[in-house]
Amino acid sequence: MIRQIAASLAAVVVLAPAAFAETPSRVIAAGGSVAEIIHALGAGDRLIARDTTSSFPPEVAALPDIGYVRALSAENLIAMTPDLVIAEHDAGPPEVLELLQRSGIGLVMVPQALDPEGVMAKIATVATALDLPQAGAALQAQVAARLEQARAAGAALPAPPRVMFILSMQGGRLLVGGQGTSAEAMIALAGGTNAVTALEGYKPLTDEAAIAANPDLILMMDRGGDHAVTLADIAAHPALGLTDAAIHQHVVTMDGLYLLGFGPRTGDAALELNTHLRRLSDAVKG
Repeated sequence: MIRQIAASLAAVVVLAPAAFAETPSRVIAAGGSVAEIIHALGAGDRLIARDTTSSFPPEVAALPDIGYVRALSAENLIAMTPDLVIAEHDAGPPEVLELLQRSGIGLVMVPQALDPEGVMAKIATVATALDLPQAGAALQAQVAARLEQARAAGAALPAPPRVMFILSMQGGRLLVGGQGTSAEAMIALAGGTNAVTALEGYKPLTDEAAIAANPDLILMMDRGGDHAVTLADIAAHPALGLTDAAIHQHVVTMDGLYLLGFGPRTGDAALELNTHLRRLSDAVKG
């Protein structure tokens, strides 16, 4: 199914200009999944800059940083003289994108992805923009195989464990992933179900609601410094400490871009999360 959809994807959202006189050679990536796809297509040597969220592969970090994907500066972008900017769907602000268009710089917006078909669309968009149809088809086939494995593994779980994704718990205040988020989409792909369905997007969750949600597993991003969260922190939280996930120490942390980026490694991330869910499911049965 995924391969059939991949084969039919040829459209690319180009805001300026619709076709390039020459193959783009000076490319800026605005979005972590975009930089990943460009490298996976074998076009990493075309990248001249990247945004703050672009952290993989490691060599991307050596490129100039254009700032946060949602707070781009037109002046900084134009000064780098790119012939193409490839940006994720939420890049902005809008006035910066409009200024790029007026300046004559090519701008391609990559569609949002919250499922395997969306990942295929992302790859198709970037491959088309870079004039790499063969590399795009090869990457789609490779990624589709892993996504199909992930879907099968998720479907094989006898009962979907309830997973709460916590984006932040600074000061004890919970910020969680509700409906329509990439976190919920990844949980579903891995075979789990979102424990927080009363909220949409990433929103604060009250202690009472956290206790009522009672997740089987708590999922978080790897964070360092002041944002680092330990098992002891979760156990000491007045609400989380009462949940089955905390009591049984079912807490999983994963790299944020790997987990939520919905790029070429999405199948791998889903399979890794599925492994944790399967162990949890086996423990419950035992």
